Parts: sequence; structure tokens; C-alpha cells
Amino acid sequence: MFINYDPFIIIISSPSGAGKTTICRMIVNSDPAIKLSISATTRKKRPQEISGQDYFFVSDEDFLSMKNSQQFLENALVFNNFYGSPKKTVDEEIKKGNCVLFDIDWQGARQIKEKLPNEMVISIFILPPSLQELERRLRARAQDSEEIVAQRMQQALQEISHYNEYDFVLINDDLENSLKKIRAIIESKRISRQNVKELIEANNFLKK
Repeated sequence: MFINYDPFIIIISSPSGAGKTTICRMIVNSDPAIKLSISATTRKKRPQEISGQDYFFVSDEDFLSMKNSQQFLENALVFNNFYGSPKKTVDEEIKKGNCVLFDIDWQGARQIKEKLPNEMVISIFILPPSLQELERRLRARAQDSEEIVAQRMQQALQEISHYNEYDFVLINDDLENSLKKIRAIIESKRISRQNVKELIEANNFLKK
């Protein structure tokens, strides 16, 4: 049982195809006190995606307008598409006492860490078992052209080079095992953010 704790930001990053999106969905679906930050993007919607659930799909003009009015907690240009996390929705969830989970790249992670106190953020980087396995997963998705797959593999090397900016690094060679480790990390962070002082004062544990 947890004493009331201060909510925090959870960042999970990985090269495309390493499994972070699947893991993020599983975490959110199993823990009602963790909400997924939904990014705005100028990328075209894929057939299975739902606007407002997977992303907020916006035009380049609308995105730049939001960026210029400082509505994003973080934003980045990835594969010629803009991505950004709206501040308003994040603030609303934190005020409700929920943690907010970010499925973002190293650029976004770095921006969030620069803007928020260290104790309010925990970051996890997920590695694939190997680059060969990563390429196999990307091709198995059958969502991208050969050109895009090649670009994603090149991008993966750049992403991986930033692993040392994260609090934890995991190799996703088994989905259930990786999920178990990430849940343990989150629970540990919750314990560190408990309002023990308030409990002690309210119950007069130190009263003589």
C-alpha cells in the first residue's frame, strides 16, 4: 500500500521497432494511475491509428502555431515530421494525481529533463536484442517502404548513442520480462515520492 505520493513523469525511449510503444500501452492499460501523453504530429495517419488516441494529427501550420505559442513541453523533428507533447494535457493529469508516461525520442527526453526538476522525472531507454533483430521487426511490421526502413535503421544508431542520458537501460529480448522490470522501476519511484512527512505529522508518530 502506498502513502499518497507526488506524481511524476515517466519517459520511455527506444529506436523505432524496439518495442517501446507496445510496452507503453501495456503499462497504461494495467495501471489506471498512469496516463499516456498523446503527442501532436504532422505525420500522416496510419490505417489502424485513431486521432486523439494514438496521436493528435495536425497540419504543419497548426503545429508551428502551437510551437510558437509555447504550447509544447517538448517537440522534435523526426523523419521530416513534427512531434510535440502539449503542456495542457500533461498539467491536467498531474493535477489529478496521475503520473504521465511519454513515448518519445532522446530529443524530447532531453527537453523535458531540462524543464522539470530531476526528482520529477524517471527515464528508461529500451534496446533491441541486436540491430539484426531490430531490422527484422521493422520489416515484419510491413508499414514502411524499404527507404524508410533504411532511414529508421540509420536513425536507430543515432538514438542508441544517447542511451547514457537515461536513468535505466533495458534490453527488450523478452516482452513480459521487460515489462516486469519497468513496472518495478516505476514502483520504486513511487516509493521515493511518497509523502511520508505528511503521514507522520497527521498521525503524530513523533508526539511525546
